[in-house]
Amino acid sequence: MSKLKTSFITLCALLLLAPVAFAQEARSSETEFGDEVEVSEVLLDVIVTNKDGQVIVGLGPEDFRVTEDGEAVELQSVRFYSSSVPQEAAAEMEGVDPVPEDRYFIFFVDDQRKNQASVGVNLVQRQMQAGRDAAEWAERNLAPADWVAVVGYDRSLKVYTDFTRDQGLIAKAVKDATAGRQGMGNWPSRQKDEGPSLLDDLPQGKALTKATTRVYSALTEVAEAAGDITGRKNLIYLGLGFGRLNRFGAYDEDERYYPDMIHAINDNNVAVYPLDVSPSGASHPFESALTNLAEDTGGRYFPFFSSFNTPLAEITQETNGYYLLSYRASHPAGEEGFQRVKVEATNGEFKVRARRGYEF
Repeated sequence: MSKLKTSFITLCALLLLAPVAFAQEARSSETEFGDEVEVSEVLLDVIVTNKDGQVIVGLGPEDFRVTEDGEAVELQSVRFYSSSVPQEAAAEMEGVDPVPEDRYFIFFVDDQRKNQASVGVNLVQRQMQAGRDAAEWAERNLAPADWVAVVGYDRSLKVYTDFTRDQGLIAKAVKDATAGRQGMGNWPSRQKDEGPSLLDDLPQGKALTKATTRVYSALTEVAEAAGDITGRKNLIYLGLGFGRLNRFGAYDEDERYYPDMIHAINDNNVAVYPLDVSPSGASHPFESALTNLAEDTGGRYFPFFSSFNTPLAEITQETNGYYLLSYRASHPAGEEGFQRVKVEATNGEFKVRARRGYEF
């Protein structure tokens, strides 16, 4: 057995002992019929790309197929929002919003220092490379309409910067997060007076530490804090993954924490893009965890690459624009739950990324 493979088996065993740790449903219209059925409007943000990852523009209701539990639903409207289509061009396109849409990125650094002492593979070195590449991305590739926040997790959630357009501040924050430095905390003096904010809706002071003792709860708190921000939020997860392994060494979804976390992420219009910090070409059981995390939230998992600039560039291109699909759904009055949804393009050559459902 190779040293690299042995190291990853050791890592998986370690993680078992450690604390394992978009679109929104818009209730813009709700009607009760005899106190038996509630009807609400569902909004789904959907990214459609071609085989080269370029965003497809100009689609309408007839270009999508949406089902709930296998039953087709009728779309009320389809509209395209973009941060990159020029206003003059957008104004001439049917179904394209002429006002550029703000774009939101959240870097979530799952610090690997907690594992490094017992692992032969240098995950921290890869993590530091991710920080340098992300800083370069922020300084070179961000658009004027982009907002970025940076948080980290090491047994509890740390905030390095709230949403900002300051490229220098973003670069410093992501380097600090990947270096494992102390975060800024969340105290009233840190909260913003204007603009989008995570800090405004995160627990304050020591309550933030108590509320985020597991990575599941940290991701949940971040998603819920971003929920009041209108539009799609793109969370870039830097880490190896998390969860539990069965007796055969394969990943098993942890029913105690995973479903609630995914429901919170979906319900607050957050798509997760995991960037694996394991060495290029290495394989480990938590690849399945990262794949599920991406597919269940309408994001995309990036497993094999030498430079983090490659997936960051693809995420930037893929999130240049998205469709907002609207339809009406009914559920028994008084009931609550999670409704699974499937979105497909009628053109089989197009790739569709959308969340797997919504809370009702």
